[in-house]
Amino acid sequence: MKIAIIGYSGSGKSTLARKLGNYYNCNVLHLDSIHFAPNWEERKYDDLIDDVSSMLEKRTWIIEGNYKKLLYQERLADADEIIFFDFNRFNCLWSAFKRYCKFRGKTRPDMANGCPEKLDFEFISWILKDGRSDKQKSNYKQVIENYPQKIKILKHQRDLDQYLKEPPVASNTDPLKSL
Repeated sequence: MKIAIIGYSGSGKSTLARKLGNYYNCNVLHLDSIHFAPNWEERKYDDLIDDVSSMLEKRTWIIEGNYKKLLYQERLADADEIIFFDFNRFNCLWSAFKRYCKFRGKTRPDMANGCPEKLDFEFISWILKDGRSDKQKSNYKQVIENYPQKIKILKHQRDLDQYLKEPPVASNTDPLKSL
């Protein structure tokens, strides 16, 4: 099983990736964990590509995160299932706030070492506005159009709860209604 998890910041991508990794007993790659070095420094692009390429060569994987420059199209094409978190911005902000309270001053499990959890103005703005640009929405719409048979769209917590109750099989009657 190869699963790509994409969607908005604070929606629950990392949590689902961990749960599915445990369920399937397979490798999980959180792109945030490789994108940054300690103190939120960005790593070299070539090193990131090597890390993602190495994961894509495995028989089973779960890759969580967007990062269009990190073999995005290859990840989506190779995935057996694509999970798209399309939660509303306020639910995402609330989840990010709860995560911040839980991990304040510490590094969460799906983040690079030395990158303590933060909830600053820049990240709040990203959750509420910048990360939901027309360009980003268009990108997600394109993914839905390109992969209608293998995308699972989660718009609400109840969708996620239902997904976790049933065997992960990608099926949507009309995925374009999501956007």
